[in-house]
Amino acid sequence: MKEINLKIVTPERIVFSEKISQVSLSTTTGQITILPQHIPLVSQLTAGEISVKYNGNEEDLMAISGGFVEVLPDQVVVLVDTAERAEEIDEQKAEQARQRAEEILKTKVVDAKEFAFLTAQIEKELVRLKVARKYKKRGIRTGLNS
Repeated sequence: MKEINLKIVTPERIVFSEKISQVSLSTTTGQITILPQHIPLVSQLTAGEISVKYNGNEEDLMAISGGFVEVLPDQVVVLVDTAERAEEIDEQKAEQARQRAEEILKTKVVDAKEFAFLTAQIEKELVRLKVARKYKKRGIRTGLNS
């Protein structure tokens, strides 16, 4: 089966760099799945889940906060603000962060800029929770190579 190189990069580190059979991610126009020999593409990413599949049908999950993806015939590069592997996410801390942001929105008058920031924070934490819970429920493989 054909493979494609996937690299996921944040300002702090290379989170993932490995050959895969497919990757699914959330763009501003919807969910896309990229396979080997995909047409070239550049797209903006939203906060969401990245699902990476390997030839053996194993799957890895990650949560991202948004960024860009560049697709070339033999390589996919994902540039994001933050990316966490499912096994790195602390579910309790993500829930607490979501609750804090929601509480500020309920109790404090905020300007449009702060409202947008808090809304994005809530969305990011909800994605982290979704990925962590899915990982826990499915027992998705660990040990991603970087």
